[in-house]
This record gives sequence, C-alpha cells and structure tokens, in this order.
Amino acid sequence: MGVDYYNILKVNRNATDDDLKKSYRRLAMKWHPDKNPNSKKEAEAKFKQISEAYEVLSDPQKRAVYDQYGEEGLKGIPPPGTGSSGGFPFGNGNSGGVNGFNPRNAEDIFAEFFGNSPFGFGSAGPGKSMRFQSDGGGIFGGFGGSGFGGGDNVFRTYSEGTSGGGVPRKPPPVESKLLCSLEELYTGSTRKMKISRNVVDANGRLIPESEILTIDVKPGWKKGTKITFPDKGNEQVNQLPADLVFVIDEKPHDIYKRDGNDIVVSQKVSLAEALAGTTVNLTMLDGRNLTFPVSDIVSPGYELVIANEGMPIVKEKGKRGDLRIKFDVKFPSRLTSEQRAGLNRILGG
Repeated sequence: MGVDYYNILKVNRNATDDDLKKSYRRLAMKWHPDKNPNSKKEAEAKFKQISEAYEVLSDPQKRAVYDQYGEEGLKGIPPPGTGSSGGFPFGNGNSGGVNGFNPRNAEDIFAEFFGNSPFGFGSAGPGKSMRFQSDGGGIFGGFGGSGFGGGDNVFRTYSEGTSGGGVPRKPPPVESKLLCSLEELYTGSTRKMKISRNVVDANGRLIPESEILTIDVKPGWKKGTKITFPDKGNEQVNQLPADLVFVIDEKPHDIYKRDGNDIVVSQKVSLAEALAGTTVNLTMLDGRNLTFPVSDIVSPGYELVIANEGMPIVKEKGKRGDLRIKFDVKFPSRLTSEQRAGLNRILGG
C-alpha cells in the first residue's frame, strides 16, 4: 500500500472521526517544527506526513479510495468536475498528483485545529498572511528550503507563548518513583505500569483514560535514573500534556549492599577460621551459588575482592564492578586455662 496513513496517525483501521481528530491534535502539536528547533528537518517531514494522513483519512471519499487502492489510487483522483480514466476509479494512477490528489498546505490544516497563531507570531501584523508561503517545493509546499516558514512570518519560540494568553504551554514533568529490588537492577527486568489520567477529547472535554506503560529496567541502572514518557501526564484545555517521568529508586537488600558498581557483603567468621582459613558460600543476586576459599589471615579491616562479580556497568557492555566481602571476626567470650596455654604455645614467641 506504500505509505501507511493509519500507522502515521497511530490509529487503527476502524478509527472514527473523533479518533482521527484526537490523534492529529496530539501528533501535530508534538511534531510542529517550531516546537522542535533542534531537529527541524525531521519534524517538518513528520509534520507533513501527519497532516497528509489526516487529510486523507478524514475525507470519506479519499479514505475509501485509499483503503481499496492505496496511495497509488489517491494519485489518480482528478479535480472535482472531471471524469475518471484509467484503471483506477478516479484517474489513471500515473498523474503523480498533477491531475489527482494534491495535499493541502500542512499549516492550513494545523490552523483549522489551533487557530492561526498557536505559538504566537512575531512580526506578522494585521492583514498579513497567517500561514507559511509555498515555494512550490515538496509534497505540501509551504516550507521554505532555507528553514521552516521563512519570510516575515516569524514564529516565536515554543516556550515563550504570547502575552495575549491562550497559547498552549507545557507544564513541568510529573515525576514518580519506581522502586526496584537489587535483583532487578542486577539482572534487568520488565515492569508494567498502569497509569490513569485525564485527556482532552476532540470536543475539548476532559475524559479519563487508562494505559499500560512498559519500562525495560536495564541491568546496572542506578538510583536516580530517569525514564521519560513524553506527553503522558494529565491534559488540560489550552495546555499541552506534561511528560511523565519515572525515577529509579532502590529497595534495601537483606544481604547485599550496593556501592557504585560494587556489591558489598558482610561475612561472619570465627577466630579459628580467621587464622586458619575458611570458605565463603554465597547465593548471588542472579541465583548462582558461588564458593570462595579464604586462605589469607583475616585481620581487622580485611576485604576479599572478587573482580567482575559486582553490578553490570551500563556503559561498558560485559563489564561489572567487584564483589567485596567484608569479614566480621567473632572472638570467643571466654577461654579455659588449657585453651589459653595451648594458644600461648602455638602463637607465642
């Protein structure tokens, strides 16, 4: 079928007119080139696609032709009042839009939804055109080759708004904690989060909406890591939806403690084990059972460091921090005279 207008507008093939309007409002505002100054070319292309998709799917005749014949069928639609020709019901299929489907200026469609100046004009005054002028280029025209708009119809930056009010503004992000176990941060996990929020429908009414968001927790993520879902906060009339941000937090673990990329664990040993040697058996955060022999004398402050058994390092694939085993030596509460004499013989001198 070529271009998938339904996918571009993020709707299914049974979408109603209200569905189309609601989706267009969100996507057009998100991808308007003046809202994306750092990626203007990409935004212009997406903005044109969104506008073209809406124009086709919101027109029953064009939508019917597109559903049956795809994009090629649309190219054969002749101007009103002319006869049909060729294999397509509305033209020869090879007109390339010259005698067929000529999409409207994307800014005209945008203005129908948001008015002539949703972001606020700069120097354009009374009597001047309130849309971009076409230079004849591209499928829509209306976007100058030297940048979006051009001429003296200058948009203010998105964040400034206007003193007259009514300009859509984006509120600050809404942050929520995402509490993760140390095991999840060690191995990674997939979390499903159900959110409920208010959205503005095509008629400007606030309605409740629920959605399941998927968060892929990556191995090695640290406390404070942020995952942003653009425009998933509550909507309000004449205001853009806020971004929804989840902030990783870490549950305390019963055995292990995280220290940067290292994992720290405490191990109790007897005085005899500290002097004569012992073995440490640990169940790791991913379920592995590991054994570590201790042949050194465990003196105060001694740590056994196992390389590459700590937390995954996000930016260095395949690398991990260290596992650090700290020892707590249990001294006997009392010794018999024979034990004291024996220790003196062994350790004395």
